[in-house]
Amino acid sequence: MKRLVVVLLVAVALLGGVGSARAQGQKVKLGVLKLTSSAVLFLGAEKGYFKEFGVEPEFVFFQAAQPIAVAIASGDLEVGATGLTAGLYNIVAGGVRIWIVADKGREWPDHNLTALLVRKDLYDAGVRSLRDLKGKQIGVTQIGSTFHYNIGRLLEKEGMAPGDVELVPLQALGALSDALAAKRLDAVATAEPFVSRLEANGTGVTIIRTGDSLPWQIAVMFYSDKFAKDRARAVAFMKGYIKSSRHYFDAVLKRKDGPAFEDVVAITARYTGARPELIRRGFPYQDREGRLMPGDVGRQTAWWFKQGLIKAPIQDQDIVDESFLREALKGMK
Repeated sequence: MKRLVVVLLVAVALLGGVGSARAQGQKVKLGVLKLTSSAVLFLGAEKGYFKEFGVEPEFVFFQAAQPIAVAIASGDLEVGATGLTAGLYNIVAGGVRIWIVADKGREWPDHNLTALLVRKDLYDAGVRSLRDLKGKQIGVTQIGSTFHYNIGRLLEKEGMAPGDVELVPLQALGALSDALAAKRLDAVATAEPFVSRLEANGTGVTIIRTGDSLPWQIAVMFYSDKFAKDRARAVAFMKGYIKSSRHYFDAVLKRKDGPAFEDVVAITARYTGARPELIRRGFPYQDREGRLMPGDVGRQTAWWFKQGLIKAPIQDQDIVDESFLREALKGMK
């Protein structure tokens, strides 16, 4: 009997060891853009915050936000980290379950993630406002993108109509910069670090910094329905994300200088390929605990529906699920 007990204990220990080894560093396919706003994720991967909870992000890089939502819907990704788009909302309106689970970046005063830039020669000729761009071409990544939303809402604030400018979709952020440099566009709506690059090389001049004019929940973390149903992994990933978010907030948003700040700059520069001096200029705001702006998703879907770019209105409860965040926070100091 004693021998049987010993054998059973050894077996349990071995099985427990195998289970633990499997849990350590379980890959999670994560769609992301090479933007400054992805700093929290790059930081978490480099510092081992996700591994600490048994998961590890496997980055899959994209050129625009909407294809990430498509990849989540098709099952090619488990987690997405990018801007909120009409494409994402349409997928949900069509019956596919995708869950917005945490903050990944807000347009916020003094923490601008995106901007509207005009060509330097046009700026020098007197184009200084959105009204001065009436009848001109503004580059965006895609129709239905976060940049489309920015321009649409900013036009409304100016008392202008959507048709007062021509939106030109070029699919990728790099293509927007190239088109502005080649003078094929009059202006572009783009994000950091591309904003700072265009300013630094004299191609464009910023006339509107979005966060100062239009605070909104521009970017989020979202889960595929399959990943959300794997509750243990989904909560483990969120714990790693919260730890990363706290580090980012304290090092970047609270201090804005010192060794911890420079460490985040160096990590972000390595992943994005942008120079550190450009990275320093454009870190976005996000909640320290990863909480979303209350009610903003509903405001966005109502606007897209009004524009005729989503099929049906979407309620917050149809797409937002902060239960993973709440559960993860309960187990953390």
